Parts: sequence; C-alpha cells; structure tokens
Amino acid sequence: MNRRDLLRQLGSGFGAMSLNTLLAAPATNGPANPLDPKASHFPAKAKHVIYLFLNGGPSQVDTFDPKPLLTKFHGTKAPSGNLKTERRTGTLLGSPFQFKRCGKSGVEVSEIFPELGKCIDDICVVRSMHTERPNHEPSLFMFNCGHVLPGRPSMGSWLTYGLGTMNRNLPGFVVLCPGVPVIGPQLWTSAFLPSIYQGTYLPNNESAPDKLIQHLRNTELKTEEQRRQLDLMSKLNQLHLESEGADAQLEGRIQSMEVAYRMQSEAMDALDVTKEPEHVRARYGDGDFARGCLIARRLVERGVRMVQIYYGNGQPWDNHDDIMIHKRLAKTSDAPMAALLQDLKASGLLKETVVIIGGEFGRTPSVEVSGLVKVQNGRDHNNHGFSMLLAGGAFKGGTTYGATDDFGFKAVEKPVHPHDIQATVMHALGLDHTKLTYRYSGRDFRLTDIAGNVVRDILA
Repeated sequence: MNRRDLLRQLGSGFGAMSLNTLLAAPATNGPANPLDPKASHFPAKAKHVIYLFLNGGPSQVDTFDPKPLLTKFHGTKAPSGNLKTERRTGTLLGSPFQFKRCGKSGVEVSEIFPELGKCIDDICVVRSMHTERPNHEPSLFMFNCGHVLPGRPSMGSWLTYGLGTMNRNLPGFVVLCPGVPVIGPQLWTSAFLPSIYQGTYLPNNESAPDKLIQHLRNTELKTEEQRRQLDLMSKLNQLHLESEGADAQLEGRIQSMEVAYRMQSEAMDALDVTKEPEHVRARYGDGDFARGCLIARRLVERGVRMVQIYYGNGQPWDNHDDIMIHKRLAKTSDAPMAALLQDLKASGLLKETVVIIGGEFGRTPSVEVSGLVKVQNGRDHNNHGFSMLLAGGAFKGGTTYGATDDFGFKAVEKPVHPHDIQATVMHALGLDHTKLTYRYSGRDFRLTDIAGNVVRDILA
C-alpha cells in the first residue's frame, strides 16, 4: 500500500469516527428555544389572541352602530356634506336592516347577527374607530402590522416574540385563510424579527388535516430516525454558526425544522375537526370560516399564542355595489363567531383569550355613485369612523365605547386608532407596548410605532 492510499483510508476512518460520535452524542445545549414562554412586563389577564378579520370593510351602520337619523333622511344629502373617501358618493343610504337591543346590557345589534347578539354581554363594541387611509392595502397593513407601508412585523409576530408560546409542538402564531386577503403573507410576516416568529399559514378551505399542512409527516423515516437526523444537522449548523458568525436566516430555518418535526405529534390532531361531536360542529356550521373558528378554538386550547382567521379570499366584505350582500356574508360568519365565544366561555378560556372582530375600515353612510359600480345600493370605504368588537381577556362585556356622528360618517366621541387597539390588547397580555421593541437598522421599532394609548375605559 502506498502512502497516498494509506492517508486516504485513514482520513475516511477518522471522518466516519467523527460522524458516529456526532450521531451518538446528545444534542448540545444551544441557545434557549425562542418560542419558550417568556415573562410579561406585568401580570397579564389574558394569554391568547383570536383575531377574526372580516376583510373588505364591514359597514358599521349596518352591523353595530345604528343610526336612526340615517334612516330618517334616507335619499337626501348629508347636512355636513360627504367626507372625502376613495370613490364618489351621493345621498344618504339608510340601512335595510333592523337593529334590536340584545342581552341584559341592551346593546343594539343588527338583525343580520342574531347569534352574535346573544353574546353581546361578553362583547365591548368600540364605535369610534378611525384610520389614515381609505384603501385596503395601507389599512390592512395598519391593523395587522402597525404601519401603512409593508416591511413591519405583524401583531402575531410581536406577541410570540414578546411572550413565546405555551406548546412547543405547535407554531406560536397560526393564520387561517382559504386564499389570500388581497396582500397575502406580508400581513403575517415577521419582517425584521427572527423568522421563527412568522405566522404559519393554513388554507382552511381544506378540511383534511394532511391537506391543511401538506408533507408534514415523513413517510420514509421513523420518528427516532428523524430525531437523529435533525440532531446531526443541528450540530453541523452549530459548527457553521461558530465558524461564520450569527446568521438570522439560518437560525430561523433551524428552528422551523424543529417546530415542523414536533408538529407531527400534535398538529394533525388539533386540526382534525371531525373529532368534535356532531352537535358541536353543527353549531359552528359549514364553510371555510366556520372551520377556521373551530380550529382556532382547538389551537388555543392547546396553547397557541395567537390565531388569526380571515373571512375569505380577497375582500368579501367590500360591497360597493349592494349592501344587501352583507346579509349573505353575515349568515356564514354569525354562527361560527358566536359558537366560538360560547365555547370559550363554557370552558373558562374566554377569561384568558382576547377575541377581536373587525375589518380594515368601515363604509360610508352615503351611497356610492362612482362609475365603477353596476348597482347603486352599496357603500364606499370609510376610514373616518367604524366599529370593532373586543371580547374576553380583560374587556368589559355588554358595553359600547365612543361614537360616530349622527349619520355614522366620522368618529366624534373618544376616537380610537388601530395603534390604541394594539396597545390595549398588548396590555391585556401583560405587555407594555412602549417597551416591547426590537433594534433594527439603527433604531428601536415597536408594533405601535411612535403612537398608541391603552384605552383603559374598556378594560375590566
């Protein structure tokens, strides 16, 4: 044997010995798991958030903000004139729906939400919301990411960054949507936060768990073999990081693979709504949104920090042509939202779960008359005044807060900005919104940017 062959064989032997050592050794104690639970700034009243997003912009004057004068002066011009919105509007359009007082509190709710009306004693209706822009994209960004422009982390990412999650076998932040809500993944991005905090998107138009999360289970390797494989990869990646320095993208991928591996033990069970009794599924009803609400409850029961459900693909509540479409949309969203609140309350989880219901803005009390509509029975976008619902957690049920003008066009009493809602929700979870920051590009960023006030009057 010549010297070259001897060295080659010895080299291979040493390599194999090193590989065997790596495989046999237990996983090294690397940095703490970024999804592990973290201490809040102060004692929290809530632990979870479920955000039911009615994308497109539901009309406040047809849902939760009754305006008798709007009905009285139907077909006439608003005395103060129409505020500037995205498209041209004309005379006042009275609501085609009746309102009735609901619950012991007597809060008025539109007839198109009869089931939600039964839950009104657990809901705080904020009637004085307002935001900067009358078009979808910037308003969606504002409510989801705290800024009108893309590139900021989403609320769910901030919450999991600040608090971690309570179940390492499931993602901390889950997003359910049958398609994409106009913008898509930028609404649940972690942006400059570590990528492990990005929302995990699940298409809830699928009912089978293995279609909600495709390719999760490894059909070729047993769990033990996968564990050994991941441990080896972790060691090799750690060596790379020690050699080349920190790499946020690599670290995010490492953590994502770990979460995916652990999800095999619980995710399929959590997403399988057929395990619910038939009478429970009947209360939620059929369809994507109903399935999303039921899955959200099952995920929160298992410790997921935040679940966000978008009503549908695109912007279903964007009814420029005919406001009567709201009745059809409410028919498929009313029962699921009510069933979710009722189940959370029955189990005691509503006390520690903040439930948010709302869209990116409201709609004008005047009819849209732009050349873009075929039927003039709809409403334009309205960022000046609209409603949002908050339940559970630390919120006062059976109450209303703030008010719009006599016709429902503009917030005139105790106006509330999306930053205020974000600050208040974070407060319910024990977080000071001014202190939960992340250093990036030379400055400290936060969800509420440089604004936001906790609306203490709506907290119990």
